[in-house]
Amino acid sequence: MASINLIDAFQDFKDAENLDRPTLMKVVEDVFKTLLRKKYGSDENFDVIVNAEKGDLEIIRRRTIVEDGEVLDPLSEIAYSDAIKIEPDFEVGEELYQEVNMIDFGRRAILAAKQTLASRINDLKKNVLVKKYAGRIGEIISAEVYQVWKKEVLLLDEDGNELILPKSEQIPQDYFKKGEPIRAVVERVDMKNNTPVIIVSRTSNKFLAKLLEIEVPEIFDGLITIKKIVREPGERAKVAVESYDDRIDPVGACVGMKGSRIHGIVRELKNENIDVINYTSNIQLLIQRSLTPAKISFMNLDNEKKQADVYLKADQVSLAIGRRGVNIKLACELTGYEIDVYREDEEHIDEFDIDLDEFSDEIEQWIIDEFKRVGCDTAQSVLTLTDDELEKRTDLERETITEVKKILQAEFDKDEA
Repeated sequence: MASINLIDAFQDFKDAENLDRPTLMKVVEDVFKTLLRKKYGSDENFDVIVNAEKGDLEIIRRRTIVEDGEVLDPLSEIAYSDAIKIEPDFEVGEELYQEVNMIDFGRRAILAAKQTLASRINDLKKNVLVKKYAGRIGEIISAEVYQVWKKEVLLLDEDGNELILPKSEQIPQDYFKKGEPIRAVVERVDMKNNTPVIIVSRTSNKFLAKLLEIEVPEIFDGLITIKKIVREPGERAKVAVESYDDRIDPVGACVGMKGSRIHGIVRELKNENIDVINYTSNIQLLIQRSLTPAKISFMNLDNEKKQADVYLKADQVSLAIGRRGVNIKLACELTGYEIDVYREDEEHIDEFDIDLDEFSDEIEQWIIDEFKRVGCDTAQSVLTLTDDELEKRTDLERETITEVKKILQAEFDKDEA
């Protein structure tokens, strides 16, 4: 009996591609039916039998025995004289079942079939991978670090599928070692050279949202909803939450007793500061909450221009702006308003102050823009801060700050004179 042992030949495919046995056997059957059509012109009178347990393959040809000289269709009929050569007991009208010898196909056809099978299994692998992850976009998965490169990290999931964590999707403080388990969110499925590439992320807002959903049962149950998340990965995040149940404090539920719920998320995000605020449709109150931890004295709103001028005490200005301007940047993203921060007493010194843009002929524009970025729009707002504080809040060097202060102070000295 001519047979092909598929366990040895194709088990590697099954294990590597994570295909179930029935699917693999169906692919093998289709490949050999194609082989039959090429050799005989049709596969209608052939049965391809794949033994899933043993891994054996048999091809059986079915023909009806007819009188000599009455064969009209050689594919489905066989002459009596030819039939009794196979088995002497056959009679006219009976069905003859004859096994097809693989050698009859020829070595070249068998090799072609093997290549076709490999190609079909490869396509199945792609379809299985795409189907698995296309429906999991936005979900958190656990994977193991397999290889660390300069621009990306290669991960393996529980089924051995390859996932890519690009450098742009890594938290700046992330450091990975081979074999280390990590969590990330499925960001998207890209196609590269007709091959699916699964991209995962740790900087996506969806990653933080899913971590909150895992840690806070009220979010998972739908009692608390996340209205908006803004992040500067590894630095700070602001999460606006709202409760559908008046008895539930959404901020308290998210933070947990003594921060028990939020601490696990902070550790996962490499000590990223997370401000959880109570969402409100009152934009003035939302802006006030979004500038946490700073305390606002008062503000002027222009709803048409979506502009907010916020006034704070001098010791609160740096808190509102935050390190490298991150806090105010996130507040702007969360509220949708352009927020400018001023010291509370600036109104009383306006008549003796000078806008920084007036010094554009002496100070380079990029330096002026850097001061404005941290809320210093006027000469007085720069002069009232120490060199240390300005150096800490801006990206300017000490020499530049000193030179700018000399220019600004000289203008006031001239006015007094």
